[in-house]
Amino acid sequence: MNPELDLTLQRLIRAPRAAVWSAWTDPARFEKWWLPAPTLCRVDRLEVRPGGALVTRLSDDGTEFVPHLDACFLVVDELERIVFTNAIDSAWRPANPAPVPMTAEITMADHPDGTDYRVVVRHGDPGARAHHEKLGFEEGWGSVTEQLARIAESQGAR
Repeated sequence: MNPELDLTLQRLIRAPRAAVWSAWTDPARFEKWWLPAPTLCRVDRLEVRPGGALVTRLSDDGTEFVPHLDACFLVVDELERIVFTNAIDSAWRPANPAPVPMTAEITMADHPDGTDYRVVVRHGDPGARAHHEKLGFEEGWGSVTEQLARIAESQGAR
């Protein structure tokens, strides 16, 4: 973690790691939390494996879905860690994504009350980090993490 380049988020999710993992890897569940409500998400590809695609669309009106994210998973350690980047698209081509290129690392660890869920979003330079922060990283990633928690916790708390 480099504070000049990275943004972080941490939250206790009151559900077992398996429930959090399922919310990340099941497309039907992923669509329910990936974008801040009321924006809707549609998953085009969710191949949670190294080299697999993460492609989503979004809709603000529920009828027209436009491209949102075209990314590639780099590391997947079942029930423990997911790393993806939008700097490489789902066809493994270098990308110049808007609004900011990033690599996100999500880790999940057991906690006495559920799952210790941590996010580190890495940027290539301080300007990209500042831009992402200014766009509302804390609010955006925070709200989707809250939505993820509700999905996982509804599956059953410990």
